[in-house]
Amino acid sequence: MPYREKSIEKLYYTIGEISEILGESTSLVRFWAQKFPDFIKPARNKKGNRLFTAQDLANFKIIYHLVKECGMTLDGADRRMHDNIGGEDRRVEVISKLQNIRAKLLQISQELSQKQQTI
Repeated sequence: MPYREKSIEKLYYTIGEISEILGESTSLVRFWAQKFPDFIKPARNKKGNRLFTAQDLANFKIIYHLVKECGMTLDGADRRMHDNIGGEDRRVEVISKLQNIRAKLLQISQELSQKQQTI
């Protein structure tokens, strides 16, 4: 039976982790959280820091895709998200999984190349 690496999903992400994943500033993440209250609902810890769920992260990725990659305005992205609840989320999820598969395939290809050179 092949070895399967188990992925451990976090329950909460800090604003710094979200900004690092997206490659954007924490102030932009904070702004988007305020601009899209229907889709991003951060919890707060005892210190008052924002904590985001995996669903919030998925919504941030959708917002990033719509605003940064598709060039939509914030109002346009908000309308699109309200009109297409679930559809865009699924698309981003599929893209993310495909990117992970591609990274694993590249890693396997590099390992095979290294083994071939040693033979």
